[in-house]
Amino acid sequence: MKHIVYILIVLLGFINVEAQNGQFFKEGNALYNAGKYAEAIDKYKAVLETEYHSAELYFNLANAHYKLNNVAPSVYYFEKALLLKPGDKDIKNNLAFANNMTVDAIDTIPEVGFSKMIKSITNTFNFDTWAKIAVGFGIVYVILILLYYFSYSSGKKRITFVTSVLCLFFLCIALAFAFNKFAIDKTNNPAIVFAQESQIKTEPNLRSEEAFRLHEGTKVQIIDTVNNWKKIRLLDGKTGWIVSDDIKVLKDF
Repeated sequence: MKHIVYILIVLLGFINVEAQNGQFFKEGNALYNAGKYAEAIDKYKAVLETEYHSAELYFNLANAHYKLNNVAPSVYYFEKALLLKPGDKDIKNNLAFANNMTVDAIDTIPEVGFSKMIKSITNTFNFDTWAKIAVGFGIVYVILILLYYFSYSSGKKRITFVTSVLCLFFLCIALAFAFNKFAIDKTNNPAIVFAQESQIKTEPNLRSEEAFRLHEGTKVQIIDTVNNWKKIRLLDGKTGWIVSDDIKVLKDF
């Protein structure tokens, strides 16, 4: 009985939090539509404080910051929304507008050939989706093997055998893309510069030489950490060390 009461209390608490989040979100949208962007941000952040995350929430929060010309927060929240919905055209479009507000012009090293094609296909889905596709082919493969085993007709056996081989092939392909996506995500640790201007050092200390400078809103890749310093890499291949407080990691949810 005590367990049932405890479960009911937890469920009621969850429902209450969900209802409150929905109310905050609606109020934030109303304030945004009224042009009260700072107040809308407060409402959206109230939802975040309950540890609720969604692409829609980050998208609206980014739009409110964009209206206030807050460069780093707008880029940051659009990027977080894109992590949750990688293929969303509206997020990509608005992120492009936000990136236009940044100061740093960084050339991207273009990927070409077979590696570009493989990476493009791999990034079509996240790891979970690729895993589900692999499981789906696995289930179909088992069913076809059973049908092959219990079929008496040579024609049906031939069809189920060929189809099962194809399923096994696509299962291996899906698994390969799933593991490739996992490897990409593991090494992918993006962050956004929040300092208005940050000196990037050649070594993780203040006494070292300045390599270059970055400004708010610039996206970087974190490749190493030493105390309160992060080693970063830019899209053009440049590397250096930045103070940890000058950036915010995108994968922190």
